[in-house]
Amino acid sequence: MKIREALISDIKQIQFVRNAVKENMLSNPNLVTDQDCEDFMTMRGKGWVCETDGKIVGFSIVDLEENNIWALFVHPDFDQQGIGRKLHDTMLNWYFTQTDATVWLGTAPHTRAETFYQKSGWIVVGTHGKGEVKFEMTAQNWKNIQKNKAC
Repeated sequence: MKIREALISDIKQIQFVRNAVKENMLSNPNLVTDQDCEDFMTMRGKGWVCETDGKIVGFSIVDLEENNIWALFVHPDFDQQGIGRKLHDTMLNWYFTQTDATVWLGTAPHTRAETFYQKSGWIVVGTHGKGEVKFEMTAQNWKNIQKNKAC
């Protein structure tokens, strides 16, 4: 398993993973275009992929313009292997070297993703969009989480 920066050439496999998930599914897969992925990875922020045997099995993308976690998904065949955690931590470590701005995300309520973010130290601050749970992470909170991991 290898975590690396996402490349434009990875977008097809990223889209495959995004459309394979069982939670937080897109109502219409055409809502997130290849161009959207490219823009978020190259102009608005940065992305990472997890590769296993040359195949992308998970990815994350953060948006510096909106201070938002745009995507964090793992293919269902690779759930519960720590891939989401590694992508999450890599993404937040990078994000907080770029800015001290609080980052936010939204996810469907009553999902494994909601539990993952709660256990990862994100704070629920309300709702977003169509009833999603809205979470925030401050730079100080992330530093404290990292410090406690090191102990």
